[in-house]
Amino acid sequence: MSAYARPVLRILDARTGEPVPAAPARRGLTRVQAHARRLDPTALRVLLTADLLVRALELGGTPVWTILTSPRDHPELRTAATRLAIRPFEDARDLASGLGESQAVHVAERGSESALGEGPVVRVEAVTADPARPAPLPALLSDPSALRLALLAVARDRPVRLDPAVLEDAARRLARWRRAVAGWARRPSRPVPGEVRERLRAAWEDDLDLPAVLGVLGDVESAAGVPDGARFETFVYADRLLALDLARDVGGPV
Repeated sequence: MSAYARPVLRILDARTGEPVPAAPARRGLTRVQAHARRLDPTALRVLLTADLLVRALELGGTPVWTILTSPRDHPELRTAATRLAIRPFEDARDLASGLGESQAVHVAERGSESALGEGPVVRVEAVTADPARPAPLPALLSDPSALRLALLAVARDRPVRLDPAVLEDAARRLARWRRAVAGWARRPSRPVPGEVRERLRAAWEDDLDLPAVLGVLGDVESAAGVPDGARFETFVYADRLLALDLARDVGGPV
């Protein structure tokens, strides 16, 4: 069996500081529980991290059940999460007792660890705004795909500073990649190179290292000798995790 086919996703448990399997029993139901303290960009980053964890586990063949725990109902947060291509969460208040046997992984911002139930904790650092031009959540979501890319570009154990320059840079990179994918789609299809697939899987299975995943795509974009059809398939494959709608412009004018 090739290296990229093995379910080896490991996460750093904030309780112990040690790496642990995200799903000890591959075929057992894994509960990913996101904990949002309030309605703000940091809570949105928590939900995004949980969404990425779910996608990575599912790509490895693990069934996942996603739960949102919050001190109050936040329909605005759920709406913002949907705009950010985060798939829906069930409400923790609707937990069924029969599913309590599932293995649990908690996703929460720093400082929440002691209040959580059993299971490893994926810690998420804060999102801060430009103090000179603080933007409310709806304004940050004016270009949700660019916001998602800006958050993916920073490791979750580092704080994120969202300012206009960061968001504009993400929007430019996203537009460039979408144009490139649309152009590559016109070329004969080629499989994702095995070495590239292994690099992608190794990156996201190493504590959800999304900056490394984006780095692999940057290498594929500029590497000499990679057929355009293989570039296209690589970006589409990675987008199963990234959910940046990279193939959005396929079929449109180039």
